[in-house]
Amino acid sequence: MTAIGVGRTRVPLRTFYVGMLVLLYLPIAVLFIFSFGTGTTLSFPLSGLTLDWYAEVLDNGAMIDAARNSLVVGVAAATTATAIGCLVAVAVLRFRFRGRGLLLALAGLPLVVPFVVMGVAFFLLFVTVDLPRSLVTVAIGHSVIGVPYATLIVLARLSGLDPALEDAAMDLGATYPSALRRVVVPLMAPTLLSAWLTCFIVSFDEIALAIFLVGGDPTFPVFLYGQLRFAQRLPVLIAMAVLLMLGTVALTLIALRIRGRDD
Repeated sequence: MTAIGVGRTRVPLRTFYVGMLVLLYLPIAVLFIFSFGTGTTLSFPLSGLTLDWYAEVLDNGAMIDAARNSLVVGVAAATTATAIGCLVAVAVLRFRFRGRGLLLALAGLPLVVPFVVMGVAFFLLFVTVDLPRSLVTVAIGHSVIGVPYATLIVLARLSGLDPALEDAAMDLGATYPSALRRVVVPLMAPTLLSAWLTCFIVSFDEIALAIFLVGGDPTFPVFLYGQLRFAQRLPVLIAMAVLLMLGTVALTLIALRIRGRDD
């Protein structure tokens, strides 16, 4: 079926889907194609094909250092955000107290606040408390924006977990923290790993917040953005961007596969 009727209007589904796929994947396809071109200008037809740009990625020390910075920040931010998100989910679902809705709203607030606004706010905060901008400040900011993702993922899984399991553990003499550690966490390990990977991806790819918070050691997206001013370095940057895209897609698929198995 190529169209459906909505009232008296025919909606061309095939055209809509084709247009959507083109808008989503054509830029990625163009990026992938140019990463193999021998020329330093982005124009068709390609003058030739080569893998030299991918080889030069490994020889670019500054780029590797920036990727390492993003890796360190991503691990720290994902770990912190997953821990906070897990605690928020447990508090909201397993306890009854005034302000539960407010707590959940605050945990999800970074999803609706523009990252640029958050970047300015964090910048002013760190200047006020005299905390120099560094990878630490970037990790703090990325931890905050990762909390909503971790909270929602853990919340969805924890809501389907029978509270009687925790009650049974406490009936056998375990404290509630011990019941969480010995019963809930092992059962939710795939979900926690999925939440961690999601937060890591969000942190590794984020740039708007990092620009305001980074110091002398740039994260990879910040480094990539700064190098766009130099045309002769563009092919190497495109090759690195393709590798980053492939890594992000791989981690996303792993997170989705883990979450699907846990469900």
